[in-house]
Amino acid sequence: MASEESFGVLVHHRGSIKRKTRSGVKFTDKDPLCIVVKPTTSYDDLVRSVLMKLGLEGAKRDTVKYDCFTIGSDEDLQVMFLCRRQFPEVRGSNRNATTEAAAAGSSSRPAVASSSVPVYEPAVEAVASPSFAVDLNDGVGDVVGSVDILPNALQGVPPVGVGDGVLGDVEEDDVEPDMIEDDSGDEVGATEAALVVGGSSSGTQQYPPHFSSLDLDAMRQEGVSGHSVGFGARDAEGTAGLTEFQVGQQFQDKDEALLSVKTYSIRRGVQYKVVESDHRRYVGKCSEFGNGCTWLIRLSLRKRKGIWEVKRYNGPHTCLATSISSDHRSLDYHVISAFVMPMVRADASVSIKVLLNATAAHFGFRPTYRRVWMAKQKAIALVYGDWDESYNELPRWVLGVQMTMPGTVAILRTSPVRVSGQVDESQAFFHRLFWTFPPLIQAFRHCKPLVSIDGTHLYGKYGGTLLIAIAQDGNSNILPVAFALVEGENAESWSFFLSHLRQHVTPQPGLLVISDRHNGIKAALEAPDGGWLPPSAYRAFCIRHVAANFALTFKGKDARRLLVNAAYAKTEVEFDYWFDILRSEDPAMCEWANRIDYSLWTQHRDDGRRFGHMTTNISECVNSILKGVRNLPVCSLVKATYGRLAELFVRKGREAEAQMGTGQQFSQYLVKCIEANLKNSRCFTVTLYDRDNSEFTVAETTPTGSFSLGTYRVSLASRTCDCGYFQALHFPCQHALACCAYSRVTWSSYVHSVYQISSVFRVYQMGFTPPIPEGFWPPYNGPTVIPDPAKRRAREGRPRSTRIRTNMDEADPNRPKRCGLCRQPGHTRRSCPQLGGPSHTGGQ
Repeated sequence: MASEESFGVLVHHRGSIKRKTRSGVKFTDKDPLCIVVKPTTSYDDLVRSVLMKLGLEGAKRDTVKYDCFTIGSDEDLQVMFLCRRQFPEVRGSNRNATTEAAAAGSSSRPAVASSSVPVYEPAVEAVASPSFAVDLNDGVGDVVGSVDILPNALQGVPPVGVGDGVLGDVEEDDVEPDMIEDDSGDEVGATEAALVVGGSSSGTQQYPPHFSSLDLDAMRQEGVSGHSVGFGARDAEGTAGLTEFQVGQQFQDKDEALLSVKTYSIRRGVQYKVVESDHRRYVGKCSEFGNGCTWLIRLSLRKRKGIWEVKRYNGPHTCLATSISSDHRSLDYHVISAFVMPMVRADASVSIKVLLNATAAHFGFRPTYRRVWMAKQKAIALVYGDWDESYNELPRWVLGVQMTMPGTVAILRTSPVRVSGQVDESQAFFHRLFWTFPPLIQAFRHCKPLVSIDGTHLYGKYGGTLLIAIAQDGNSNILPVAFALVEGENAESWSFFLSHLRQHVTPQPGLLVISDRHNGIKAALEAPDGGWLPPSAYRAFCIRHVAANFALTFKGKDARRLLVNAAYAKTEVEFDYWFDILRSEDPAMCEWANRIDYSLWTQHRDDGRRFGHMTTNISECVNSILKGVRNLPVCSLVKATYGRLAELFVRKGREAEAQMGTGQQFSQYLVKCIEANLKNSRCFTVTLYDRDNSEFTVAETTPTGSFSLGTYRVSLASRTCDCGYFQALHFPCQHALACCAYSRVTWSSYVHSVYQISSVFRVYQMGFTPPIPEGFWPPYNGPTVIPDPAKRRAREGRPRSTRIRTNMDEADPNRPKRCGLCRQPGHTRRSCPQLGGPSHTGGQ
């Protein structure tokens, strides 16, 4: 007899879990096991007892499986930590650990608490925008229609501020196609699985923090954590798992049932066809039914319980595949979407090639690129909201963010929808959106007086371009200060972005704008009323783009390196040195470079406005701060900028505050530079030439660099040195430091104020406000905003790449071409001998 501290545990090892009952979770197992558990019972003892009851002691098994465990109270949290302490081998998760104790022939996942099997796709809840702690989403109406032009609908008035930024352009992302009809031969009954659960581009929960790095653990998952990957799923040892359906087996909905049937078919390597499929029943037969195979499955909806149940099952298959194919028609984008869901949640920017290879490795079949792309878009829509509805949520987000942070600038432009030549006032096309936040406007006042601008393409169902302006603080941290979503890079879109940037963020005189040589930027900056003409502002080219253009005409890495070295030269003497070498290689190279004004691409002619910055920083910005946002629906994208920047301001603000607390006067970047310069300045010979201790000559006893003049003139009064570093970087070079030491004056008075730690702290001093819940947002009574159909990616074939290819993107001409179906060389998909095989016959 059990002691008072012992208690009985019911172990449900077959049947299914009913989650949608009035009493909560209900187990359908009519014959559970009963095991007595004591406080001293270990985990291994529990597993051993379960296996003994089932007669499976000593059977090969997985140590740990996962199942859903909802956390809704403090007590649930205590249970979670108790499980973590008892099972230290289980990694931190929001799912409850269960043991697998498979009974022979069971069609459900046997465990301490089991659910109906196979369960492949989870009910994914819509979640809030990345880094948003509170839901800022609104499912404001559905989106459909044709469209045209509307005057500017919304315009926020921010406080007058200043700003500037730096950014770059190198993009190495996979080009992602459009959402089109699938090529996998889906049956009529295969609907958009579970789209109802993700209805809008934001929801009620916070996104997982996956924008900073790729979660490699998530990419190694065999499916969605807590859900089986379907019939025949292989376990860690590669052995087959649950194999056959059972009459009476239940599924939460039709989508779950279809995923299980398809997964079963894929794992078996056989084909089946759909005989009947509607909202009440689903019947499938083997494609060889009547030719020696009797496999058949019939599922029906139980209306009272709202679940689907296996009513009839003839199995297993008795046929064999007569041909080998690299693809399987049941491996459609619905199945793939459920499999890649954890990878997409871990990193929305994960490439299609990575997902395709993971899918092929998991299922043993290689789907088409487009099918995997469609699966990724569906997964993104389930996690971040519907692509079309996301556009209609923008107006309410504009109102909500302006209420959250008064002074936020959010300017939405739409264009009218025309139906039969008449303007439809109930709808409007999304055209452009400019936005920035008060902390960014305030931050730019304390950044370096330069701004870098560039654009990067959006990936997803609809095309477009994200324009970004980036600044840099005195500690070399990049900071995006303004954004715009536009139709593409042209004179009109750049004028829209730069005019609002100048008006709301960067009104300071004498700013430097670093950009590429795009004609649209040139036209916008040279507009008479734009405010970007000298002396109000100056322009400079990104040397990375100049070198890329140079490489289109002149091949060879050495010539490109010489051009870049000449551009980075801080003195005219050094510039001439590199330019003469370039001229000796080919005079035409120098003629090409001479067509561009030296002040636009060389450092020695910029009058110190660059602060040493020769390139834009958009690639660094996108990868470090805005990772993955280009793959999201538009409303989630703009919300992500708010959340990510809020996180950035907290981190960098704390760092600067901690440095101030230790008594530091300058940023860490400057301190490192000064320390390096001081090390080299100890072996110089200094000669004073005036009694005011301002004019010197410095002789190097040992050359300190690859290019040395030997003797340098230094003027502390004018803050110049013949080496060019003093005037280019705005802090003392090694020669100036030697002069300061000789005159016994402090070098700190010759450092630009932007490098002071107090200036760096002021950049991040104004924090972001926690977002106001969606229910408190002002109502939006304007027309429904819908995406422009012209911006949707091509519906057939793999869409054309939006990336501008360079000589580095050329494919290997000697690489053999392979068939898209069997992946073998020597023929194409159209002439593949596998097409005639019987495994390709029959509908599904």
